[in-house]
Amino acid sequence: MYCRVHFRALIAMAVVGLTSRAARPESLTAVPFQDVHITKGFWKQRLHTNRTATVEANLRQCEITGRIRNFAIAGKLEEGKHKGLLFDDSDLYKVIEGIAYTLSSHRDAELEKRTDAIIDKIAAAQQPDGYLNTYYTLVKPKNRWKNIQYGHELYCAGHLLEAAVAYQQATGKRKLLDVAIKLADHIDRTFGPTKKVDTSGHEEIELALVKLYRATKQERYLQLAQFFLDMRGRKDKRRLFGEYAQDHKPIREQNEVAGHAVRAMYLYCGMADVAGLTGDKALLSAITNIWRDVVDRKMYVTGGIGPSASNEGFTVPYDLPNDSAYAETCAAIGMALWNHRMFLMSGDGRYADVLEREVYNGLPSGVSLSGERFFYVNPLGSVGRHHRVPWFDCSCCPTNIVRYITGMGERVWAQRDNAIWSVLYMGNKATLALKDGKVHLTEKTKYPWDGDIEITVEPEKRFTFDVNLRI
Repeated sequence: MYCRVHFRALIAMAVVGLTSRAARPESLTAVPFQDVHITKGFWKQRLHTNRTATVEANLRQCEITGRIRNFAIAGKLEEGKHKGLLFDDSDLYKVIEGIAYTLSSHRDAELEKRTDAIIDKIAAAQQPDGYLNTYYTLVKPKNRWKNIQYGHELYCAGHLLEAAVAYQQATGKRKLLDVAIKLADHIDRTFGPTKKVDTSGHEEIELALVKLYRATKQERYLQLAQFFLDMRGRKDKRRLFGEYAQDHKPIREQNEVAGHAVRAMYLYCGMADVAGLTGDKALLSAITNIWRDVVDRKMYVTGGIGPSASNEGFTVPYDLPNDSAYAETCAAIGMALWNHRMFLMSGDGRYADVLEREVYNGLPSGVSLSGERFFYVNPLGSVGRHHRVPWFDCSCCPTNIVRYITGMGERVWAQRDNAIWSVLYMGNKATLALKDGKVHLTEKTKYPWDGDIEITVEPEKRFTFDVNLRI
């Protein structure tokens, strides 16, 4: 639920009047992370721990396990063999994305120099035609794009695109973005209606292409994202991957969540992004129905999703055991990402409510207060045998934590024309460029430990705008 607040003059402290009418815009834009600075409280402490402990813990493990060296070997900077799993490239990309958000709020010359050196190795590993994947380059060079169902090539590419956009926005440096564009162009030359007709086995490329489209304004990236979505479940076009990968029927005909939880969340993020940009009502109807199925029938009280270890995902309605709950950390992060997008499409507070449930419950349980130990699965009950550990062979969750927590700034405010929406409450300072002028916001609160919230609203000039506050 949102209240509607009206300002007509330059004011130091906003005194607001509440109405019962919820504000429901057609589409909102998240205020970017680089324009929001978290100042105090719960998230300030989490950001500090993430910056000083979690980033370093993840970088150290990426070095120990060969994730960084794989790029040096693929780029012929070092000699050796590929080490690790076929999707390990994605972990390093997620850490770089997290570092980008960190550098935006706390410019660290040494960390930036270290990251730039890693980016040099990534660039060296890129093939002349734009292809980039260390496993297939070093282990199975003749099998490029031949195992779309389980090969994770498009999944890894998606995380590179996200990291590249974030790093350019945070530092102004284009090297990784240029690598990402070259890879995206290679994918665009490879896949399409008159080319290779297939879709991703593990979704992620769809939402990442939309991010790249927004950063570059190149229409072909949005069209490619639409193509990957439209080919899902099309048995008249290609061999299907099945329910596990949400590939059992066309996406506009899907009304219930199914299969692998993380894959599902990333898919729904891509669907929401495309629906928001194109106004595709059938796409919006499908994800709205799926959202109701998840939230009303298949979500734990913590916001955790995916109760089953056998498919790392969903089963039947109300199958929500406590002790054996899988509730993967990545799935909670995916649920948070999806609900933020649903909120931006609608301005509907119920989506922000679920986002809030995730960021205070289902998601932070995945990392210790020290920032250096992690849960992959998050059961709601234990007899003392479930403990956080420093790393996993498949470490998608620790690296996802790094990027999600540091990107909290973009989940604080949203805007459209001459209107502002609060999303998550936390101590912060932000500058919003509205249609008719800039507005500076200062928020003071001990949230979630205290419900008192003080927001100082300071327009740079006198003009009329709305501030919508979530109740």
